[in-house]
Amino acid sequence: MLKSLKDNASNPKLWLLLGIGVAGVVVLVETRRRKGQANKEYFGAFVQRFELLPFPHPPPPPNQTQMLSALTFAVKDIFDVKGYVTGFGNPDWKRMHEEAENTAIVVTALLSNGATCVGKTVMDEFSFGISGENKHYGTPTNPLMPSCIPGGSSSGSAVAVAAGLVDFAIGTDTIGCVRIPAAFCGILGFRPSHGIVSTTGVLPNAQSLDTVGWFARDPSVLHCVGLVLLQLKSAEPKRTRRIMFADDLLQLSKVPTQKTVHVICKAIENLSGYQSPKHMNLCQYIASNVPSLKGFHEKLTRQQNGASVLKALTSVMFSLQGYEFKTNHEEWVKSVKPRLGCSVSDRITAAINTTNDHIKTLYKVRTEMRGAFHSLLKDDGILVIPTVADNPLKLNTKKRLSSEFHDRTFALSSIASISGCCQVAIPLGNHNDSCVSVSFISLHGADKFLLDTVLDMYKTLQEQVSIASYALPLQDTNGNLETSELLKEKGNAAFKGRLWNKAVNYYTEAIQLNGMNATYYCNRAAAYLELGCFQQAEEDCNKAILHDKKNVKAYLRRGTARESLLRYKEALKVNFDIPKAA
Repeated sequence: MLKSLKDNASNPKLWLLLGIGVAGVVVLVETRRRKGQANKEYFGAFVQRFELLPFPHPPPPPNQTQMLSALTFAVKDIFDVKGYVTGFGNPDWKRMHEEAENTAIVVTALLSNGATCVGKTVMDEFSFGISGENKHYGTPTNPLMPSCIPGGSSSGSAVAVAAGLVDFAIGTDTIGCVRIPAAFCGILGFRPSHGIVSTTGVLPNAQSLDTVGWFARDPSVLHCVGLVLLQLKSAEPKRTRRIMFADDLLQLSKVPTQKTVHVICKAIENLSGYQSPKHMNLCQYIASNVPSLKGFHEKLTRQQNGASVLKALTSVMFSLQGYEFKTNHEEWVKSVKPRLGCSVSDRITAAINTTNDHIKTLYKVRTEMRGAFHSLLKDDGILVIPTVADNPLKLNTKKRLSSEFHDRTFALSSIASISGCCQVAIPLGNHNDSCVSVSFISLHGADKFLLDTVLDMYKTLQEQVSIASYALPLQDTNGNLETSELLKEKGNAAFKGRLWNKAVNYYTEAIQLNGMNATYYCNRAAAYLELGCFQQAEEDCNKAILHDKKNVKAYLRRGTARESLLRYKEALKVNFDIPKAA
């Protein structure tokens, strides 16, 4: 090579070619630099930016404007837009498909009502995954927690809204793909009832679970977008609202249950048209009213508890998704063999290998779930659950560290995905420097009722978040020791008589008199375990261990509580935590 250059050093054509080559490299580097800079400015949310202006209409009547006039929005790269290739989050898919000939019905509806579309957003490949990470187009930056994942698969849409780049954005929600990023980015996210919003012009992942959802920062914008996409009238008779706390699911959250319940109850006190809140064990209700699910959790575990019900629901959700994704895309995946990110590759391989051995039972579970929730919620019920169980993972978290995170997240998202009910994720302040998100679930078809509820409660909820005091009461270390021991014995008697609530009350009174006694906390933890209050049980075990590091029962009960909260790795540590001297 060097000899050839020396021999032709005086040849002007050679130098011309070299110059062109160097110039080409400089242009390429500069283009990539500018693209990266632009992407950084937009938090990496967009895969493609453009502008689609609202469709022209005859002048509206005086003092009236189009519902979404002057609002901007972005769309997940799963929606068809005429003249653009729908990328599905994967460059191989984009390369092998033509420009869309028509625009998705939902995008057309938004443009027809005065909104302006400003681009397509990044998503997890093929709408698989809930991290929001994409190895081809980059991971959108979570504006509130830049070192953490934004959540997916509708990651770019959530980030665009959270960063204030658009007024609202649309995505799809199959197994939590709108609700989860809404929670991690601290914004509102709405998953409508299954089949209510048109999916014409939307690439399918799994039709039995797919919905078109949307994000907003402002509840009034969330509401207006809903009226457009759901094709609903803006006025509807106001109904009394019946709030139900799913205590067993609230236990899964790292946020103390009493914080969530306190804020919502205080908000209700300041509003009219709300009944006194009720409490329930949702997993017990599902186990009793969805008989076809029994076979799934018997295969997974011999335990007939809440954890097994949630595992079974998650299994049904993944099996349905895998079967339908395979039906939709198996031929293309096998013929093209697209380049995929590691986690997505595993999920797609599992989907392609799905069999249809139990497909009828899967659909039967879905039907029974919808019927069970129809009986539970009726037309006035609102079920309260955590949107997610944990804080968002750090970016590039190793797979082995994230499996438990995924299990707990999917356990919560499976409720609405399988029942087909509508669900809204609502930001509720912060806890330990992470966003808190609570979800309201209403009956299939009660989307307007749920949107109206958010509009009615949102301001009061945020006020309660800002003024609520979560300080724990100080312990009285000067209590009468004899009286506290008597209360403990009464608690023990109530426990033996299976009067769990009475036992908790007696132990609590004993703790108020003597907050330094490890046995009181440990005994109350046992009662909480019987009641299914696993978060409180874990907290009491921690306090018992703080006061007595050799309290073996406290370690064992803490392990049981953690297992019931689906935190298996922490539960397995119990044998290592117990001091050898014990």
